[in-house]
Amino acid sequence: MSTGLTPDLGDPEVLARLFAPAADQAAIGLAVSGGPDSLALMLLARRWASALDSPPRLIVYSLDHGLRPEAAGEVQMVLREAEKLGLAARGLNWTGEKPETGVQEAARQARYRIIGEAMQADGAGLLLTAHHRADQAETVLMRLAHGSGIEGLKGMNALSQVEGVAVFRPLLDVEPASMALIVEQAGLDPVTDPSNGDLSYERVRWRRRLPLLAEDGLDSATLARFATRMAEADLALTQMADAAFVELVTLDGFGAASMPQAAFHALSPAIGRRVLARTLNIVGGRQKPRALGQIEKLYDQIALGDLPRATTLLGAVVRLKGQKLTISREPGRALPEACVLGPHQKLVWDQRFLITNLSDASGLMAGATDFMPRHRLEHFLGFKVTTPAEAIRTAPLVRDAEGEILSLGGWSFDDRISVELLVD
Repeated sequence: MSTGLTPDLGDPEVLARLFAPAADQAAIGLAVSGGPDSLALMLLARRWASALDSPPRLIVYSLDHGLRPEAAGEVQMVLREAEKLGLAARGLNWTGEKPETGVQEAARQARYRIIGEAMQADGAGLLLTAHHRADQAETVLMRLAHGSGIEGLKGMNALSQVEGVAVFRPLLDVEPASMALIVEQAGLDPVTDPSNGDLSYERVRWRRRLPLLAEDGLDSATLARFATRMAEADLALTQMADAAFVELVTLDGFGAASMPQAAFHALSPAIGRRVLARTLNIVGGRQKPRALGQIEKLYDQIALGDLPRATTLLGAVVRLKGQKLTISREPGRALPEACVLGPHQKLVWDQRFLITNLSDASGLMAGATDFMPRHRLEHFLGFKVTTPAEAIRTAPLVRDAEGEILSLGGWSFDDRISVELLVD
């Protein structure tokens, strides 16, 4: 929790506490650009690891994005300093054409993707980054300006997944000045990225405003403390929303969801939006999230009874049907193509179903049901089917080499196939 005071980075017990979540790793990656923050991370991680009886192997990764001619030399500097510390280090490159717009976001995605690939090759399971208290403050201000809800205002989590990479930020509650002092005392000469002063970037503009805000008490420590409180509130709301989801939402074997309108309306808006968002995520195949405003708008339409006959959002079709709200997968090009399910292979189909070939059988094919008359479907299942038509069309179907249906949706008709609907 943020206290306003920065942790004493010279205290071994403080370092042990800051880096504790990484202690059980066999190998850890360090993202080091050569700036003061990342050099401090490298120094502190080595100091922490050297105090352990069985330390993880530390591997420094430094990436040349190919956006500045000086970057190649900066990577070489990082590699030299890492070698002096006795750390393994790899220089990486982002090659190919670069986008004309959205360069920072594209560079961020490339950085995590390329480092993640190198980590996988090296057996490293966790990447440490040098994000600090001022970075957290800037993130909170940016999200506040964009109208984020509580989930966004909690800022960056210490542990998270970024572009498929497990990331740990041990220094989130440390002031950057303390980190710069560590680098100065080590006699290192950090590099300066000119983009850090480019006012065309929103984060840089907020960084410039922070000293002015601090004069009135809104400093980075206060904003970090606010983020901590928002994280606590977010956790409480999440727990209540999870309980409401379990009580109200019914998921059928086609992956479609339904919930009683009256009970849904009785939820507070903060809980109702989260239940709605989770249901859309599961049913819609875990599409890339849209802005909170999209969920809020849909929630308001449902609450006011203004929902059109069928509304689509996040890969799902939402309807008010009688006394129930129904949500089913949207048909279309986003569905996966038919694919082979090899012997003993597991397949996550459309991010909704886990399909497993439990046998040595080859030639099994998994694809969308697409179209099947209800009377034939009911013959297979042995009960009346009332789920929306698009839920049937978008459910997975597995056939063997002779065309025999082995499973449909979440139902298996053959011991060779196991199907599970993914709800988390």
